[in-house]
Amino acid sequence: MKNNAKQVTGLLAAVLGGLAVMVLLPSSAVGKEASPKINVQDTPLSREVKATTSFAPVVKKVAPSVVNIYSTRTVRMQPFWQPFLDDPLWRRFFGDEAGPRGRQPQTRKAQGLGSGVIVSEDGYILTNNHVVEGADKDGVKVALSDGKTEYTARVVGTDPHTEVAVLKVDAKGLPAITLADSDKLEVGDVALAIGNPFGVGQTVTMGIISGVGRGGFGVVDYEDFIQTDAAINPGNSGGPLVDAEGRLVGINTFIVSGSGASAGVGFAIPSNLARGVMDRILQDGKMTRGYLGVNIQPVTPELAKEFKLPDQSGALIGGVSEDTPAADAGLKEGDVIVEFNGKKVSDFRHLRLMVAQTAPKTKVTLKIIRDGREKPLTATLGELPENLTATGGAPSEKAEPRVDALDGVEVTDLDSRSRRQFDVPASVRGALVTKVDAESEAYDAGLRPGDVILEIDRKPVRDAEAAVELSGKVEGKRVLLRVWNNGGTRFVVVDNSKRK
Repeated sequence: MKNNAKQVTGLLAAVLGGLAVMVLLPSSAVGKEASPKINVQDTPLSREVKATTSFAPVVKKVAPSVVNIYSTRTVRMQPFWQPFLDDPLWRRFFGDEAGPRGRQPQTRKAQGLGSGVIVSEDGYILTNNHVVEGADKDGVKVALSDGKTEYTARVVGTDPHTEVAVLKVDAKGLPAITLADSDKLEVGDVALAIGNPFGVGQTVTMGIISGVGRGGFGVVDYEDFIQTDAAINPGNSGGPLVDAEGRLVGINTFIVSGSGASAGVGFAIPSNLARGVMDRILQDGKMTRGYLGVNIQPVTPELAKEFKLPDQSGALIGGVSEDTPAADAGLKEGDVIVEFNGKKVSDFRHLRLMVAQTAPKTKVTLKIIRDGREKPLTATLGELPENLTATGGAPSEKAEPRVDALDGVEVTDLDSRSRRQFDVPASVRGALVTKVDAESEAYDAGLRPGDVILEIDRKPVRDAEAAVELSGKVEGKRVLLRVWNNGGTRFVVVDNSKRK
């Protein structure tokens, strides 16, 4: 034990999960717009097994709705000789007048290629954000499938956090696609991807729906992708994924591939998600999202045991921010949200997405599990502030033999210096972790220097001395901690039963 750091022993359990409930960075949009007339068919696909010899009728129906998108952006570059301009030897040979001229940045035009799909007869088009991101004014061109008609498109709004962009061309009577209810997709349904891969011209590829509700790639903040083995290649981005009836079910977005070309693992934004983003941009003039005000994390097997949960579904609350809809609704740390507005919450990512997709000021119903019992609550969502992040939470179990709780961990009291160093708010009270043995169970559980231990087995930790005292009173080989880090809280379970 060095300086005023105190050696703590124990089970600091594992869940790194403190994940943001909702994250929103600025999205761009231009004013409010009238809602376009969109044809939506929410009937499920007929799934009778039939022998199909051709999808040509479907392609003929859909192809006119698919457009090629060309974007131009100005890229500023410094001359390659810029580093030499202050060198006296260089100036001796090339003269002083080379300096100012040589310092002028050079520009070049970069061209981008992608696809899009017309969703209304009066010219609204859905595509990917990265297809038009950074484009110059009047730098987005849309070419129809007839190969003759081209328009300059206006970027109505973009949402980088879902990869959706909304464009508008000044035209009437355009061939708009019909949208399906993407929530009714099933794995095994036929899928057709249409776009302009590698700039070769409009191309159709066929596959099936390989998976739904995919996420965790870190591509965007709100991930709920459709997976398909219909070939998607560069240039397909922003183009439609359609079902066997030619209805839009997704916007093709990215692939997973070692070579950069299709490997049969492609992903599309569900049409319901894309339509929701478009509606919000057009109605509010910007992308707005619902806000609950909780830090959430996954329910791991260890946490499910600690909270006596029947399974790992739901989202565990690790922290509730003050003066938020969650606080007003009576949500608490350790609650597990298992239902949101009548829909089952499969995991923390699913809840995060559902809250974000719900309009601010909406009154929602929640079903939670608290102390092993289900409890209904209601909340009125706020509007998610920009640049806001959040995190997560968990409890304990009956004892076998008593063990030291925080083995291999050193803690110290928080002071003004450590608060500045780790950006710990004055409102946070607890014990600052200064060292974690890399061979300890606490390290495996995710505890790191800079974490602040707020609770041990649901008992508040005032300072380092309290942490030492509580760690010595832990019963059993598992301990539940609540930990603060990087502006949020999460629950961690340290399982010392794994010790050899």
